[in-house]
Amino acid sequence: MSNIIRGLAFVVRDNIDTDQIIPAQYLTLVPTIPAEYEKLGSYALCGLPKDQYPHRYVADGQTKSAYSIIIAGRNFGCGSSREHAPIALGAAGCAAVVAEGFARIFFRNCVATGELYPVECSQRLCDLIKTGDELAIDLDQTTLTFTKTGKVISIKPLGDAKPVIDAGGIFNYARQTGMIAK
Repeated sequence: MSNIIRGLAFVVRDNIDTDQIIPAQYLTLVPTIPAEYEKLGSYALCGLPKDQYPHRYVADGQTKSAYSIIIAGRNFGCGSSREHAPIALGAAGCAAVVAEGFARIFFRNCVATGELYPVECSQRLCDLIKTGDELAIDLDQTTLTFTKTGKVISIKPLGDAKPVIDAGGIFNYARQTGMIAK
């Protein structure tokens, strides 16, 4: 994957749980079947309360989102341990979630599946960034840049998780590094 992610931001707040990311009724979809993987993307973040998030992450009738970057507050991905959560976001076209903090299981599932980069930032970006802002995330320089203004914000490095996500997940990484047979 490229070390610079560019795209539009979709902003959410604190404690976005896995039921909001992908409601349980869609967990019967099998991500290894291409048509079902695509369908998972169409349901990404559909569990967000409409009164708080009237603008939807994936437009009705679409399978991909216009927003490749999600900006969140604290505790993103809390709740149930479901690999479908990062998979649904990745299927919808999300390349990175930048948050003040992640639930540990969601972070690990991002690394294990290789679907997207879970990027932490000490600053509360969900108060600075608006849905539709154009951003660039440089994973090597550990910066997030507002495309319009050029304002740069520091993000935390991904460390040892980055090469695993770059490889497309834990099994691909293990194959590429010779830990398991190809």
